Amino acid sequence: LFTAAMAAVTKVKHSARRARRTLGVCGGAHVVHDGFTDAVYVLLPIWAQAFGFSLTQVGLLKASLTVALAVFQIPAGFLSERIGAKTVLAAGTILAGLGYIVAGTAGGFTGLLIALLITGLGCAVQHPLGSALVSGAYDGAKRRTALGIYNFTGDLGKMIVPPAVTLCAAWIGWRESSMLYGVIGTIAGIAIWFALDRYSPPKPEEAAAPSPSKGGWGIKDRQGFTLLSMVGFLDTATRYAFLPFLPFLLIEKGAEVANVGFALTLVFAGGAVGKFGCGVLAARIGLIRTVVVTEIVTAVGIFTLPMLPLTAALAVLPIIGVALNGTSSVLYGCVADFVEEDRHARAFSLFYTVGIGSGAISPIVFGVVSDAYGVPTALTCIAAMAATILLLCPLLAPRLHAAIQNS
Repeated sequence: LFTAAMAAVTKVKHSARRARRTLGVCGGAHVVHDGFTDAVYVLLPIWAQAFGFSLTQVGLLKASLTVALAVFQIPAGFLSERIGAKTVLAAGTILAGLGYIVAGTAGGFTGLLIALLITGLGCAVQHPLGSALVSGAYDGAKRRTALGIYNFTGDLGKMIVPPAVTLCAAWIGWRESSMLYGVIGTIAGIAIWFALDRYSPPKPEEAAAPSPSKGGWGIKDRQGFTLLSMVGFLDTATRYAFLPFLPFLLIEKGAEVANVGFALTLVFAGGAVGKFGCGVLAARIGLIRTVVVTEIVTAVGIFTLPMLPLTAALAVLPIIGVALNGTSSVLYGCVADFVEEDRHARAFSLFYTVGIGSGAISPIVFGVVSDAYGVPTALTCIAAMAATILLLCPLLAPRLHAAIQNS
């Protein structure tokens, strides 16, 4: 009995150590990948000035990154089931780094478009696989906490990389800055390969076969998952539409391009606080009420931003950041509640595809609106889009409550 008890304790300790290691490596990958996707926001105005791009072209460049992110989400989930999440995550990180290296050599719109497509394909693997790995390493209440920590690490990348790229661009030039971060990303991909234990999904004979009604996705409540995905669709569209054009609004207000990185850091720092703050708020008032609060603050903040002078606008940005990222942290933690245990990678890839798909469309749409009617008008429309999430919350609430009770 003593030997069996010691073996059980050793197994638990090994499992806990493996879980912490998985969370650490996936969190590090999240830092690097969010650095790739969010440093683009400070590079866009630099590219616009260097090559004379219109705001529609700026939207197309951002959309090219997002389209690639959206298109490869689901294939990444399926590919990980065949060759392992470690392999796909490491290869994707290296590919994203190569995309930034290509961007540093680009001679115009087409070159940057190709570079961002490469970067987007590489970054597409991180969210579904990282979320699935962390979700699979923990269970129960620990899973939601671990996913919250994992989501927070992405905000560290948002806070650190964009201002670092801005400073390097001012110091050594934007081309060299882009290539330098590309090299860092490539090295990070190699490190992930060696640091992450191989994630092996259950073998076909060991895994419970999903019922035909679930279509292989393992979704336990289709209507609930659809409503959650619709909220994610609008929330991501708001975020991806707001961030690319925020620098141009600030420049219109008199900000220097070199200061845009600092302004974005204010947003991302607020987002990092929002990841933890909204988790605490959700524990006190509930998940759906938290989404309602964050979307009201997001809509009001974006709506009032064009009316404020530069100093006041900068002061408001951290508040907008708290709400802008707070919703996503709540939503990501709910995906697993609607899905069977052995289909997390597929379900997360589907959820991210729906959300990021909206992020591919919104920069183009609002780039056209910005060129035609101005950035302030576009931001007003973005605020209205965020407010529409409030209409879905009463429908999602009972479904989410039932899913949590049954998990």
